[in-house]
Amino acid sequence: MILEAAFLQVKAGQELEFEAAFRSASPLIAVQKGYLGHSLERCLEQSGKYLLLVQWDALEDHILGFRSSPEYLEWKALLHHFYDPFPVVEHFEKVILEG
Repeated sequence: MILEAAFLQVKAGQELEFEAAFRSASPLIAVQKGYLGHSLERCLEQSGKYLLLVQWDALEDHILGFRSSPEYLEWKALLHHFYDPFPVVEHFEKVILEG
């Protein structure tokens, strides 16, 4: 399993609109090959900051699959205009699992 992680900084005053758009966009990613689940977390210390976590079966499912799909174009149209600056997306693999 691969974990995609991105800190999303949403433009001030657009947080509620972003959250509504994200709800609309969520089904676009959920239908992708290799998709295992995702969550959007709101930061408690910094207004407008979110953490997006997406679980993928393989890195290629995100990079080659979702990012080259027609759904990604819709995802971009719904969400990318909210970000300032544009987020860096990184991928992680589990090294240690405790508990």
